[in-house]
Amino acid sequence: MCITAFLSHMKYPRTFHFPFSPGAKNDDRIAADFDSLIGVPIVITEKLDGENTCINELGVFARSHSAPTRNPWAGYLWQQWDLLHHQLQDMEIFGESLYAIHSIVYSALPAYFHVFAIRQEETWSSWEDVKFYAGVVDLPLTPVLYEGVVESAQALQTLIERLVRMPSSFSDETIAHTPCEGVVVRLKAGFHNEDFSTSVLKWVRRDHIQTDAHWTRNWKRALLQYEFRKAHVINGEG
Repeated sequence: MCITAFLSHMKYPRTFHFPFSPGAKNDDRIAADFDSLIGVPIVITEKLDGENTCINELGVFARSHSAPTRNPWAGYLWQQWDLLHHQLQDMEIFGESLYAIHSIVYSALPAYFHVFAIRQEETWSSWEDVKFYAGVVDLPLTPVLYEGVVESAQALQTLIERLVRMPSSFSDETIAHTPCEGVVVRLKAGFHNEDFSTSVLKWVRRDHIQTDAHWTRNWKRALLQYEFRKAHVINGEG
């Protein structure tokens, strides 16, 4: 297979919104229902406000996968790629890159890249396998907010709406409040790529894009937790 075809094949699928997601826009896809997530083991993770990024044996890719990303805010991931690409083979590691600030400023950011999915060829790994392989390559996971079985659509909606009212997992409330961008709900079991649209859904807060201009125009590096705290102490805010 030529590299161009392979890269095109790897593109991360578009994630449908829950019908009750307030952040869905006119061009977003909205699920008709979410019956596939009821009565089966699911995992709810925090939706982080960053750049969907893939690390595979060929390089580091932003969402389009048209070519490896050489954006300055992805440079740190190439250092990570140098260390682990020979281990990946057919494994694609997808995560949220938070190196550049988008709309949300995290006050307790422990690391810049957080794994949320792994794909091998046409199969998305189970959450247990995601945890295992992320541990093998020493990469942190996106924060898990819930694991279990929800028995009705109303119960799942109630649970989601309760979770998103909480601060972000990367919020130091003693210094500055960081809101939760949203949540992603996925099957705990693995699933085929063709079933992605019914196996993974998201809820996004209303008006989640707060920046006046696209974040890439005048991007700024996000501060890690110790830097954020130090900056606020120096400024007399903590």
